[in-house]
Parts: sequence; structure tokens; C-alpha cells
Amino acid sequence: MPFVLPTLLTFLLDHSLSSDFFTGTCRCCMCGNNMSAPLPAIVPAARKATAAVIFLHGLGDTGHGWAEAFGGIRMPHVKYICPHAPTMPVTLNMRMSMPSWFDIYGLSPEAEEDSAGIKRASDNIKAMIEQEVKNGIPSHRIILGGFSQGGALSLYTALTAQQRLAGVVALSCWLPLRNAFPQASAGGAHKDVPVLQCHGDADPLVPFSFGSRTADKLKSLLDPDNVTFKAYPGLPHSACPEEMVDIKRFIEKQLPAISDE
Repeated sequence: MPFVLPTLLTFLLDHSLSSDFFTGTCRCCMCGNNMSAPLPAIVPAARKATAAVIFLHGLGDTGHGWAEAFGGIRMPHVKYICPHAPTMPVTLNMRMSMPSWFDIYGLSPEAEEDSAGIKRASDNIKAMIEQEVKNGIPSHRIILGGFSQGGALSLYTALTAQQRLAGVVALSCWLPLRNAFPQASAGGAHKDVPVLQCHGDADPLVPFSFGSRTADKLKSLLDPDNVTFKAYPGLPHSACPEEMVDIKRFIEKQLPAISDE
């Protein structure tokens, strides 16, 4: 790999998604805030919530920055839920404790993966989806998404969920445990789920090639016409305003207002 552990730590400890994001400056969405809140950061719907977006942050981050970002593109009938990962030691970062959805052992495609941790985290997200269903929002009106490690978890969760989701937003990420999906599951709840996958072509942490190979894998598992892979020239391991506009359009398409609101 062309990058090494100190580079990853620099990104983790020195950058965050902040207010200058909306002025056109792209900054890394992983930060060194190791605080873990018991409840998600939520942007409530401006009127009755008939749809929801559940979005998972990246390694070392919390949900607060993404809640702020979604506040800037909110739709009045949509509730935005940005949970916080638990704090745990991360093998890749010399066992330093930080917010992480599961352990990460290495950055290469051949690296061992934390299978038990990924599945446990996925079960927790599925429980969160079920809670929203109990609150009155059907699963087909829920979009699941995430950035980096959170995006990876959102893809795995969507592909293993029994619920039919409205869509998936996968930013700067990869498909974990990809060999667990040898072929499309005919008739599965996820078969027709729309996916918006976004990746910067200058990403030094999760290389662009990871994203493009993930898109190819998704097209073999899902209806390929429902998988959109968008590249952002010059964008590193970050999000930017152009990407947020694309996310807003995807949400508007998949979660339109309904007549009884």
C-alpha cells in the first residue's frame, strides 16, 4: 500500500467535518473526538416524519458533524439519524481506543477482517431500523448510509437485512466480508435496493480502486441499473459540497413527500 499508519493517524487526529465544509472547502470527515454519546445526533423532521436517513460516521469520528451536514440539505418530512460508534481499541492504530463500528486489522484487500465485530455492529444497525419501523416509518422509507468505515457497515447491513430499504448511500468505502456474497440472492429483500456510491479519485486511505471494485461487486449482487458509482476528481478521503448535492438528489428521489403528510 502507498500509505502507512502514521498517515492514517494524522487524518484521524487532525481533521473533522466543520462549518467551512459548506463554503466549498473539503475536509476529512474523520476526527479525533473520542467522546461517545449514548444517543444518536438527530436532525428532526420539520413536520411529521414519514421517512428517515440513518447515516454512520467514519473511524474516529462521531455523528455530530454529519448531523450538521444533513441539516444543510434537509427535507422537511425526513428525520436524519446519525448514531455514534462505541469506543474500542483499533488494531490498525496500535490498539488506540477511538470510536469504531468494528475492529480494523489492515488496509490491504487481503487483510483479515473482524467478522464477528462486523456482524455484531450490523445487528445493532438492523435493530435501529426496526425501532424506526416501530415508530411508524416503514423500512422502505428508510435510507441507510455512511462514510468510510460507516459506509462499509451500511453496505454489509443492507445486503444482509430482511427489511426492504429505500436505498443506500455509500461514501469513500468498501464492501466488508465481500466473499460472503458469492452471488446475488434471488428474491432477497435487498435485490432491488438503489445504491449511490461516491468516491474521491485522490483518496489516499481507501483507494479509489477499492471503490470501483466494490461497485463492480455490487452490480453482480444487485440490479446493476440500481447501482450508481460517482467519482469526484481530486477529492481525498473527504466529502465535498458537490457530493452533498448528489446525496440530496438521491434522497429526494428515493424518499419523496407523500400525500398524507
